[in-house]
Amino acid sequence: MAELKTKQNDGDVFSFLNGIEDDQKREDSLSVLKLMKKITGEEPKMWGSSIVGFGDYHYKYASGREGDWFFTGFSPRKQALTLYIMDYVGKHQNILENLGKFKHGKGCLYVKKLDDINLKVLEELIRESVKKLKSLNQ
Repeated sequence: MAELKTKQNDGDVFSFLNGIEDDQKREDSLSVLKLMKKITGEEPKMWGSSIVGFGDYHYKYASGREGDWFFTGFSPRKQALTLYIMDYVGKHQNILENLGKFKHGKGCLYVKKLDDINLKVLEELIRESVKKLKSLNQ
């Protein structure tokens, strides 16, 4: 079985974020950092070279594949700020209806800029996702 390339490491989160050239993306990233830290109570850690994650848990699929991952996190990608909702975005349709302008995949929420979304709704979404993951991992 292939080993995950993206792992928690000792990279400097603040150097990474302060190195973002786009002012809006850097400010949005620092705001998301503050929000996720408040929700999780965890310190931010680098996962790979471009993801900031909060907390960690061990997962194991029915297939036997297992690994370690973060409860929530984000990455300031070129196209959009990617927010990781690890219990799957689609499970939160009732919350998403009030979020604002975004796109999503299974576990990722893509936001061009934080001004496009309701931050209180984003906080509710992240809080619900983290709460569920923590309850499964006790």
